[in-house]
Amino acid sequence: MKIPTKYIFVVGGVMSGIGKGITTSSIGRVLKDYGFSVTACKIDPYFNVDAGTLNPVVHGEVFVTDDGAEADQDLGNYERFLEQDMSKKNIMTSGLVIQTIINNERNLQYGGDDVEMMRDIPEEVRRRIFDLAESSKSDFVIVEVGGTAGDNENLVFLEAARGMKLKNPKDVMFVLVSYLPILANTGEMKSKPTQHAVRAINSVGINVDMLITRASVPVDAPRKKQISRVCGMEQEDIISAPDVSSIYEVPLNFERDHIGSRILEKFGLKVRNHDSSKWQKLVTSIQKAKDPVKIGIVGKYFVSGDFSLTDAYLSVIEAIKHAAWAHGRKPEITWLDAETYEKDPKKLEELSKFDGIIVPGGFGSRGTEGKIAVVQYVREHNIPYLGLCYGLQMAVIEYARNVVGLKNANTTEANPKTPYPVIDTLPDQVAKIMKKELGGTMRLGAYDCILKPGSKALQLYGSKAISERHRHRYEVNNDYKAQLEKAGLVISGTNPKSNLAEIIELPGHKFFMGSQFHPELKSRPLHPHPLFLGFIEAAIKA
Repeated sequence: MKIPTKYIFVVGGVMSGIGKGITTSSIGRVLKDYGFSVTACKIDPYFNVDAGTLNPVVHGEVFVTDDGAEADQDLGNYERFLEQDMSKKNIMTSGLVIQTIINNERNLQYGGDDVEMMRDIPEEVRRRIFDLAESSKSDFVIVEVGGTAGDNENLVFLEAARGMKLKNPKDVMFVLVSYLPILANTGEMKSKPTQHAVRAINSVGINVDMLITRASVPVDAPRKKQISRVCGMEQEDIISAPDVSSIYEVPLNFERDHIGSRILEKFGLKVRNHDSSKWQKLVTSIQKAKDPVKIGIVGKYFVSGDFSLTDAYLSVIEAIKHAAWAHGRKPEITWLDAETYEKDPKKLEELSKFDGIIVPGGFGSRGTEGKIAVVQYVREHNIPYLGLCYGLQMAVIEYARNVVGLKNANTTEANPKTPYPVIDTLPDQVAKIMKKELGGTMRLGAYDCILKPGSKALQLYGSKAISERHRHRYEVNNDYKAQLEKAGLVISGTNPKSNLAEIIELPGHKFFMGSQFHPELKSRPLHPHPLFLGFIEAAIKA
């Protein structure tokens, strides 16, 4: 018998960046292992319609779904933990919600009524949540609300959630993720900031049903007792969430405080078929991996002042980890700034100390020549290489220049006047660029690809027809494909409709492959992506 859908809202307290996305994903994983169907949704308070126009250094990577949504990176965590695809219905922003309301108003769908912020925005938010529940037919919808307690920006979303709780109190619960700092000079864990966060949520008419207490170490009994007394909560509803070496340990950590059974108890539900053995096996394999595989990632979006902000390449990092663990290795990732190799080419020699090199996606001309120099070095020194989107384009440019002999070959993104535009835009994209119709207009989402018989790509995938996710505006120019292939570059994957290059490879090299798509977006811890598996295998043997 199908139960009425249950809704769990995950909100944050004290500060951002403490793991609401991982909490949402982990709760979903636990409930799924208890035999329930689960989906998740992210609400972001920014006024961008989607994440596609956000700076990756500040906001992190843009995650792309099969249906072309440019979404917050947390959707990637949802997919990896739940082992299921997300879609446009799993993400909403203030900008998207308000855009919908304005369009409805312009189309007279409010019948002459005035449109009000605290009435109509929450109503649209609820409509989207219910639509997700209906289309996914899930037992649980877990909704992550961006921001923290007390932020003005997320008040309309909390009001939407409060209204759902008011109407169906047995079907809605609230989880607060809050931080407990430890003072360096005394070593004492302080619960006062969390107490204030609970009160901030209470002030908008919401009572917290469960508290996830983030800290560098497990929360002890005295702290739980104090929080329980001051915040009016049972101690069993205070879940300890200490720092872990791998995010994939979090669901098992939560279960040490019996989070799954506690949530089911609150909703009046019973366990179905509890089986977390696959996840436990994954965590065990992570913990047992000791021998390193050394991977260098050459990019430009991770440097901000004196800090390295690796979230810009989050899915790439996770895909490397998945493949390394599958091969029983511990991944050691080093960040390499592409512009360094433009300023000092002698530093290219440091690439030889790595087992493999990745050039991930990117936009614009900054760092381009450094990446091309990296590609040349690893090609000539037989170092395993994997190019992702922009990384494929850099490999094609390098090959065109140094093997085919097309001097000054380039992408028109970096040099619109290049004599050999081996990477160029399609006519429809040129028109969009000229009109500055840039948001959401790239080649986005899943596209088909047919693999060449006898190719490394076919060997890795084991299937002639595949589908992969894209996010780019520039392509390998079909006018140069014949020259590239005659010189030895194998275009081993093509789109069946446009004949555009999707995968390139070099026979005789330890591993030299590039994909125009983003394979990292479909890698999952229990099912690593085949291109990353092949790359890591070659890196281990290098």
